[in-house]
Amino acid sequence: MTISYHWLSEYLPVKLDPERLSRILTSIGLEVESMEPFEEVKGGLAGLIIGEVLHTEKHPNADKLTLTRVNIGESTPLQIVCGAPNVAVGQKVVVAPVGTTIHPTSGDPLTMKVAKIRGVESHGMICAEDEIGLGTSHAGILVLPPDAPVGQSAESYFKPFSDTIYEIGLTPNRADAMSHWGVARDVCAYLSHHDRRELRPVIPNVNLRADQQTMSVSVTVENQAACPRYSGVCLSGITIGPSPKWMQERLKAVGVRPINNIVDITNYIQHETGQPLHAFDFAAIRGGRVIVRNEPDGTPFRTLDDKERTLSKEDLVICDAEGGMCLAGVFGGLSSGVTDATTSIFLESAFFDPTTIRRTSFRHGLRTDAATRFEKGIDISNTVNVLKRAAQLVKEICGGVIASDFIDIYPKPEPKKEVILKNQYLKKLSGKNYHSETVKNILISLGFTIIKDSMDALSVQVPHHKRDVSLPADIVEEILRIDGLDNIEIPTAITLTPSVEANYKAEGLKEKIANALVGLGFNEILTNSITNSSYFSDTQLASTVKLLNNLSTELDVMRAAMLPTALEVIAFNSNRRNTNLRLFEYGKSYRTDGPGQYSETNHLCLYLAGQVAEQNWKGKAVPADIYFLKGAVAAVLQLLGLPVSFETGEESPHFNGMMVARIEGQVAVKLGQVAPAVTAKYDVKQPVFFANVNWDIVLKAALAQTVKYKEVSRFPAVERDLAVIVPREMPYETLHNGIRKLHLGNLQDVRLFDVFESEKLGAGKKSMAVNFLFLDTEKTLTDKEIDGWMQKIMTTLETDLGAEIRRQ
Repeated sequence: MTISYHWLSEYLPVKLDPERLSRILTSIGLEVESMEPFEEVKGGLAGLIIGEVLHTEKHPNADKLTLTRVNIGESTPLQIVCGAPNVAVGQKVVVAPVGTTIHPTSGDPLTMKVAKIRGVESHGMICAEDEIGLGTSHAGILVLPPDAPVGQSAESYFKPFSDTIYEIGLTPNRADAMSHWGVARDVCAYLSHHDRRELRPVIPNVNLRADQQTMSVSVTVENQAACPRYSGVCLSGITIGPSPKWMQERLKAVGVRPINNIVDITNYIQHETGQPLHAFDFAAIRGGRVIVRNEPDGTPFRTLDDKERTLSKEDLVICDAEGGMCLAGVFGGLSSGVTDATTSIFLESAFFDPTTIRRTSFRHGLRTDAATRFEKGIDISNTVNVLKRAAQLVKEICGGVIASDFIDIYPKPEPKKEVILKNQYLKKLSGKNYHSETVKNILISLGFTIIKDSMDALSVQVPHHKRDVSLPADIVEEILRIDGLDNIEIPTAITLTPSVEANYKAEGLKEKIANALVGLGFNEILTNSITNSSYFSDTQLASTVKLLNNLSTELDVMRAAMLPTALEVIAFNSNRRNTNLRLFEYGKSYRTDGPGQYSETNHLCLYLAGQVAEQNWKGKAVPADIYFLKGAVAAVLQLLGLPVSFETGEESPHFNGMMVARIEGQVAVKLGQVAPAVTAKYDVKQPVFFANVNWDIVLKAALAQTVKYKEVSRFPAVERDLAVIVPREMPYETLHNGIRKLHLGNLQDVRLFDVFESEKLGAGKKSMAVNFLFLDTEKTLTDKEIDGWMQKIMTTLETDLGAEIRRQ
């Protein structure tokens, strides 16, 4: 929200300097995010002086240049070389002496220096209007009236408008502060409380009636739920033209471009009062009727920007007897707007349902200032008062007359909410004892009405402009806001009641694994759960959750998988030469199985790209591969007490070398290399390895684990190695599962430590070397026992797998 210091000051009964006003605004919850000077003319004409041309002669070395002597009120006139064709003796002009910085209407600032132009020194410049920001013409120098005083600063002569602009960070519930009137009300409440004197904002009091009864419009509101109140008035005898300078200056200061007097008045009123208005050309209202209704689905409508839009049956439209004129509360229509030929208008002031306006605004991509205010909720009680204020300005500025009675369709007046605030609750929530008179004065200054004041409670009526206030806690917030949060005393002791979260174990395990992955060199990322539908196939999109009001065309679905958003991160880093990546992310994927049937799945995903070890004096670089990723996943599961074995997964067009791990029969882990065809879509040119851990399955199994402690064995473990020759296509997984089926209780671990391929082993053969670790916690193992187990293993491998034992 943009607030003008000078504009706001007009409604304050006392003068405040900009710095103090900034502190007050932040103190009352209207946080000032920036406070910047505004200059209608860049540079404010600083350093420029009014001068008089005393002498002119032709430049000796240039046909189009003129030598001049200019009096700027000093003892010696300045010699200035001028290129303007209209310079003449006796003219009053604007001079930029040496050292002055000029700010052109377009272009960069320029500081004057002594310059030699075709061999003749020039001590400044006689300025054209575009060279000092006063206009756009460069046809010649700016010639002032003959009575312009020589030696006067251009700043004091032209008096360019300047202001201080506050950018206020409003929270969505503070619709009451989206206007200069609303901010003035809060500032006065603060001053009344802290300066101990009653101050009220200086708000214009307008009491108008019809000047004549020469025009009439029949207004019908068919959808009263979407338009609870509709007000309007007709004005005739209007002359369309520029708005006055003071109005243009204020509008420019808050970032609004002046258009014409009628449009400027509606914009001015919107920023002054917070109430959006709309002006219709009366001649364009067919049949003399205004109807507020919903049009059928598919109805075409051409808006003010000359674009044809297709209406939804949920869009509220202001119509005449033949069709739509305006998207209610959002955007005007092309055929009914005010033009230079307009002489009569119908001025609208209404309250529209916030939800209806927001949906229409997003549906058609029309995020207008009016829609922003309506969707947050305006003051329904103020439509007629604001309409009268606007009509007054139209009469003063456009020369019009009020040609009809003020129309007000308000069939079901909205009752004011009533809230009971108990003194004990106020003390409990605020931590401060407030005198009852202090509380009442603060609330009254904010527009609340005191209904009943008892010994232990206060009953108040909430004004319509405070649409967010409905609970006692809201009333406490208003009191604290005006009193100042900094004024709450800090107690010498604070009593806390510790609470234990219901899912603290789950969060603890999550944190434990995150720390472990960081220890393995991984970095955590957090990607957007809203992503682009183009990342997913038609099959996936059938069950993808789609957004109804997406903020952009690129972000239109909830992600059906974790990989696409992570590949965006990998592409971003790779394109900036950060190619060695170890990333992990906790997140959710979303799906729908039909209307109202939605589900979420929690994931822990690991991503690997580039090198896992860079080249150094001791060794070569080690590229990332699936086995490093598999080891990281195995370490994570081991830390959770869930040792698993991996097996070959189903083939997928999205992954190469897919491997899976199961927990209680469910696939808990999938990992593999992302197919190059997939990474190419994201402009990732290096291999990417991806592990997807179904965190829901893993967490359930981990929480079911019971931690058991046992004494470290006092007896030594024994290792044996075995080399076997198997078919080249046989994975280690087959060998490992065959050994585990023997259920040897003293076999603690089986580990592959070498793979060797050679034609000497036979065609299509390879050798795998496996290490076995045996341990008995009760006694020392004998060679006879170990030999017996090794014999069982060798027999099983030879018999069941057709393996050949390599013997020395």
